[in-house]
Amino acid sequence: MREEGLQVTLRPPVEPMLAQAAEAVPGPAAVRAGVAYEQKLDGHRAIVFTAAGPGGTVLVQTRRGALVQDRWPDLVAAAEAQLPHGLVLDGELVVWDTEAGRLSFEALQRRAATRARGALALAVKWPAYFVAFDLLQRDGEELLTRPYVERRALLENLFAEHALSAPWTLCPQTTDLATAREWLESWTDVSGVEGIVAKRASSTYRGGQRLWEKVALGGCGSRGRRLHRHSGPSAPTGPRPARRARSPLAAAHRGSRRPGRASRLLCTNSKRR
Repeated sequence: MREEGLQVTLRPPVEPMLAQAAEAVPGPAAVRAGVAYEQKLDGHRAIVFTAAGPGGTVLVQTRRGALVQDRWPDLVAAAEAQLPHGLVLDGELVVWDTEAGRLSFEALQRRAATRARGALALAVKWPAYFVAFDLLQRDGEELLTRPYVERRALLENLFAEHALSAPWTLCPQTTDLATAREWLESWTDVSGVEGIVAKRASSTYRGGQRLWEKVALGGCGSRGRRLHRHSGPSAPTGPRPARRARSPLAAAHRGSRRPGRASRLLCTNSKRR
């Protein structure tokens, strides 16, 4: 069937923007210029392309540019049912182990390697979730030259306007340094959270370039001490987000083993920051 609809700009392969490892969050000068912190998840990087119009195909691209939508039939079905045409989302694929009641990287790897009928069976046992952290195209319009702060606002609006639910999850984000410090220092035992990624508010999306900064959870105590030195006067001004705004992954880690509840926790949209 011929696909008709929007004139889209972005088509796979799209080279994803990357992060470089850092020992601590950006220094005072960068904080004053505007920085956002997102949780770094233990999953597989993926870019989702919705069809330009009726009769089109949803595509799922890996970090290296391979098309793997045949391994994620549940995600494709959810995109067709919930997402608008002409959309490109960047994010992380994670998998929930319904028996263990936790996120499972091993199950994620199994699903990523399984096609056809086997993929359908594994989708029931190990449902996939897409944790979106960037919006690269909306209504067929490419957004790569827009600053991060604008792309994030459009991403949050997408979740609100379409009332997106599982498997779509908005990546937890904060502009508050104290909250980022809490994530790094207190969540070392939370399943599925690896650390944080710092992104400049003014940065455009530059595929293939390592312009974001990634700080791992735990590790040596110096990370915590360096983070403390960047707090206080150098922290962004404005009210601190409420402490009740928690990661959906952290909630799932502490919550019930029932998959229904886990799904609701995973699709909690952290827009309160």
